[in-house]
Amino acid sequence: MRLYEILEKLNIDSNEIKDFDVLSLMPPQYATKNDISYINDDKYISSIKQCKAGVIFVDIKHKDKNLGENIIFVKNPYLVFANITHFFQSNQIKNLESCKKEYSDTKIYGGAFIGENVQIGKNCIIMPNAVICDNVKIGNNVKIYPNVTIYKDCIIGNNVNIHAGSVIGSDGFGYAHTSDGEHIKIEHLGNVIIEDDVEIGANTTIDRAVLNSTIIKKGAKIDNLVQIGHNCVIGEYTILVSQVGFAGSTTTGRNVVCGGQVGTGGHIHIGDFVQVAGRGAVSKNLPPNTKWGGHPIMELKTWQKLQVKIRNLLK
Repeated sequence: MRLYEILEKLNIDSNEIKDFDVLSLMPPQYATKNDISYINDDKYISSIKQCKAGVIFVDIKHKDKNLGENIIFVKNPYLVFANITHFFQSNQIKNLESCKKEYSDTKIYGGAFIGENVQIGKNCIIMPNAVICDNVKIGNNVKIYPNVTIYKDCIIGNNVNIHAGSVIGSDGFGYAHTSDGEHIKIEHLGNVIIEDDVEIGANTTIDRAVLNSTIIKKGAKIDNLVQIGHNCVIGEYTILVSQVGFAGSTTTGRNVVCGGQVGTGGHIHIGDFVQVAGRGAVSKNLPPNTKWGGHPIMELKTWQKLQVKIRNLLK
């Protein structure tokens, strides 16, 4: 799709930018000359000249600044971005007839659906009613239990177990908002990458990235009923206990342990070897090799002392 075609669909007039073939939407730090990007947060304006995108949408309030020749000023860059994502969205499954391709050394049970261009390694088991959408890549020694759904373009490593009812690669919860309060869906164009030796419990959901990838790194163990939002990165050998909920772009270091019902705000980083007690509400970055608990989050020993004092007040 050409840039001018996109601008025409959005009713944006800009003859100052040279037309080009748009290959994709990308974050500013990854964009190339054939990509579209946007900046919606003022703190990133200072680094805008480092962005190599063919065009960058920026809030019109910055129009008096000399930001470069590849800038288009608009009232709401995030809303413009949301609308553009719809032009790049494609179907999860192109052919509703189950793929007839034979996979050697792999057992695919009756009722499983395998889409087009799916790669499956050796010694895998795909159980009844699993749905593997188009362009999925699955490594060796993988078990996909009944009723698992893996959306298009996702990548599953070796020695991975995904238990019944889990959903890998569904859209994250992302909307831009018009001035009159309408919610405009952001189509999620990225994927999910699950590295080697990961186990994912039953009825867990891992959302695909808006752009790029949501990543579950090597050796992570995820319990039942866990929600992992778009663009999260779960570090090596991390353990997430049942009902943990990670908001979008939460990242962890290695060997993090989160007890049941731990929740995070968006864009939070949890450092290496951090432990968060059950029901902890993580609202800020947590440094490595520390222990936390409570809501609001506080160091574990402080939280434990607080619970003792509250109990004593009630005596």
